[in-house]
Order: sequence, then structure tokens, then C-alpha cells
Amino acid sequence: MKKGFIFITGLIIGVLMMAGNGTAKDWTKVRIGTEGAYPPFNYVDKKGELQGFDIDIAKALCKEMGAECTFVIQDWDGIIPGLLAKKYDCIIASMSITEERKKKVDFTDKYYMTPAKFVAKKGSGIQISKQGLKGKVVGVQRATVTEYFLRDNYGDTVKIRSYATLDEAKMDLLSGRLDLIFADSVVLLGGFLETEAGKDYEFVGPGFSDKKWFGDGIGIAVRKGDDDLREMLNRAIKAIRDKGIYKKINARYFDFDVYGD
Repeated sequence: MKKGFIFITGLIIGVLMMAGNGTAKDWTKVRIGTEGAYPPFNYVDKKGELQGFDIDIAKALCKEMGAECTFVIQDWDGIIPGLLAKKYDCIIASMSITEERKKKVDFTDKYYMTPAKFVAKKGSGIQISKQGLKGKVVGVQRATVTEYFLRDNYGDTVKIRSYATLDEAKMDLLSGRLDLIFADSVVLLGGFLETEAGKDYEFVGPGFSDKKWFGDGIGIAVRKGDDDLREMLNRAIKAIRDKGIYKKINARYFDFDVYGD
């Protein structure tokens, strides 16, 4: 009787283990969602190919994990819904790790952290304060931490215009329809201020990185429950940093360390 009970119990456990293994995801192939409109982190070049810091980091992580990766371009507004709809398996698109987003998705450890800043025309004399920004028109990318920060801290002072992409906001700044734009400082530096189009513009005011709005840095989003993928990515992030691969990628784009403290 006892042996029979042990046999049946073992059989049940074995079946459950097999069922569990049957539902485990094979992460030898990973689909990565990205925006492709956020230089120098992710963008489409003249040949129609994805480039940028996010893309190079993603490729290095995939190589470290031994995974075959493909990229899926998705507009920012729908990037989390696309992940939840299983259009791709993770998001590598300069997404800030925030408490609000954690309600919908899980995140890896950060892979970089940079502050947000305002940009205005040189000599504008604009002061970054409620009084200094009163009546000014400020452009931000829609559904980003910079938009949320701006609305919460200056929404009763400034006129906010949100755009599907930051490039659209830059165009309106250049045309005079905006007084300032507000975005990640590295994106504004490499993607605007250091270009011919941005030569008459400059940073104004301090950098902003308050955890309440900007979270714990930039991470990779995965669906809740895909803990194995998240941990694979975490191990790969650590590995490329330990091996100096991250440093080499960083040097391709920046003359400073974007990882942060």
C-alpha cells in the first residue's frame, strides 16, 4: 500500500513537472520591440536599417545569451500594448523603469541612466521655474516620463504640446511654434544640439532625474510571468559590463559613461 502510494505520488509529481516544462518558453529566439525614432539610442538609417545604442546593446545581449534575435519597430504610443499582445518578447527602446509601468510589465536591471533637460534658442533668457516658464509653449514626446514630469510640475504654467515622436517636436521648435522642448539630455545633445539644425539652440536650466517621475533608470521591459527571460537578460547585462563590451558600445556613441551611478 505504501509503495503504491509513493509510486502514484511520484507519477503525479512527474506529470506536473513535465507540464511545467511543457509551458516553459524556449528563449533561443527572442523578438525585440523598439521605436526606431529616438536617435542616438534607436533610429532607422538611410538604408532602412536599425541603428543606435539600444540596438547595439540588444545585439550584444542576444549574443551573450546565445539567442537569435529579431527586431520589431513599433510606435512609442503602442509599445507596451504591443508587448502585452505578444507582438514581441521584450522592449529595448530607452524605456524608463517607473512604478506606473511596473503595474503592466516587469523590468530588468537598468542598462543606462541620463537626466532630462530643456532646450531653447540661444540667448532666449528663459529661466526654468514656474514664473520663468509662464506662458511658454513646450514640446514633449507623448506618453513619456518627460511629459508626465512636465504636466505634474509645470502644467499650470506652461502650454504643453505632445508629439508622437521627438523629431516632430524638434521641427516645431525650429519653425518657432515652440519656445522649448524637454527630453532626455543625451538624445537632445547627440540628436539635435550637435547637429547643424541645432547650432542655434542650447540647454537651459538643470538636469532632472527625480525618481518619482524618471524611475530607476532605463531598463528592458518583459511581460509579467516571463521571469526566466528577465533573469537571462539581467545576467547578460552584467556579463557585457564585466567583459568590457558595454564600455566599447558606450564609446561608439558618447564620450562619457551613460550607465550612471
